[in-house]
Parts: sequence; structure tokens; C-alpha cells
Amino acid sequence: MYDRWPVVVKLSDRVTVESYRQVPLISDLGEDAMGVSDIGTMAAARVIPHDNEDEAFVAVSMYARWLSAHPSTNAKSSRSDYSDASAHRIISELSTFIVDSDPATYPATHRILAAGDLNMFYGSTGRRWSLPERQRTVWDRMQALGLEFLGPQVPRGRRAKAAPDDVPADTKNVPTWHYRGTEPAGAKYQLDYVFASRGFHKKVSVRAMNGIEEWGPSDHCRLAIEVSGLGEC
Repeated sequence: MYDRWPVVVKLSDRVTVESYRQVPLISDLGEDAMGVSDIGTMAAARVIPHDNEDEAFVAVSMYARWLSAHPSTNAKSSRSDYSDASAHRIISELSTFIVDSDPATYPATHRILAAGDLNMFYGSTGRRWSLPERQRTVWDRMQALGLEFLGPQVPRGRRAKAAPDDVPADTKNVPTWHYRGTEPAGAKYQLDYVFASRGFHKKVSVRAMNGIEEWGPSDHCRLAIEVSGLGEC
């Protein structure tokens, strides 16, 4: 049994939130359902502003679960665990909301806001904890589908005091996670990210709420996402 699940919840009376039921990929999809291959990696809902239904968008909560290498590989190090396959499953499921992202027709016709824990480092080059070539394909594939990377990045969050592993010294990553049993002040790794449809992304601003006093009770800090006209999410 997994101890964490992505979810989209309503916290404002200014919008209607219509969650999509998760069903197997081979199911006949109704308007209230979406096919998924790995239940527990994402949740999606249609967010409809009361004052302008034309500004509706799909909100997606992501969690790229760690997976382990097959026993036949005889892998024994933590580097044999990987999350990029879970992230690619999420992207595949996201594709059900994307009909056309031909670069010739940008800005994209879809309106998607996707955020969550990908369990990887943006811009990684080292191999202590990362599989940089594989992880890079996640960002490349998001871009190919018309989903812009929004960070958060410096200055939209506090820098880490200690240099994070596996990323260049000039990284703009901001810490969003700390080891259990440690304090937010010592956090140095960014695992949480936001993407939005090209064109729609211009209405979205993102900030990591990773200040020591604002971090909150979780080992992950919160991400404040503001959609123009709606306020913070």
C-alpha cells in the first residue's frame, strides 16, 4: 500500500472543480474519466472559473514514484532506483488532453497546469543520485507536447545554503525537499516542478514557499501557483 497519492482539491468558491475518474487505459472513456496505466502517479480535474468558463483548464497533480531495477540486473546501489519511467507514464496519460501541439500552431490549443514531485533534479549532470540522460528526456517530452517548464527557479524561491549534488554550480534550482528528521534550513534538493501549456503559461506564475518560516510540516515545501485572474492555487 502506498503512503502518498496525488490529488486535486477545491479550496476556493470562485471555481468549480470536476475531477476525472481514473480507469484502465483500454476503457471506453466518458467525459468524466481518464485512462491511466499506474493509478497513484497522477490526479486530474477540470477547473472552471465561475466568472469566465472560457478560462477553464485541466489541473494535474503528479507524483513520479520510485521504481526498482529488475532482479536480473543484479543492481545493488541506490542508483538502480529510478523515477523517470513513472514520469513518462504521467506524460503519456497527460497526452489524452492534447490533440495538437504542432509547433506551427503554437500557442498550444490545450490548457493544462501540471505540478508535483518528479523525484529528479532539473538540469542534472552528475550521477551520484541521477540518471541525467534519462531524466532529460522527461523535460524534452514535456516541451514536445507544448508544456512549458515554469520552475520554480531562482529568484522564485530561496537558494540552498549547501551546494546540491548532481547539478552544475550555477544551477537556479531551489530546494523543495529535505530528508526526514532534518530541518528545512538544510534542504538543498529540488524535486517539485510546474509545467503549463504554451500560451496559457504566460498567465501562470510560480514560487517555491521554501522560506524556513513558511515551509510547513511536510518534508516537501508548498509551491504557490498563481493563475492570472484566479489568485493562488
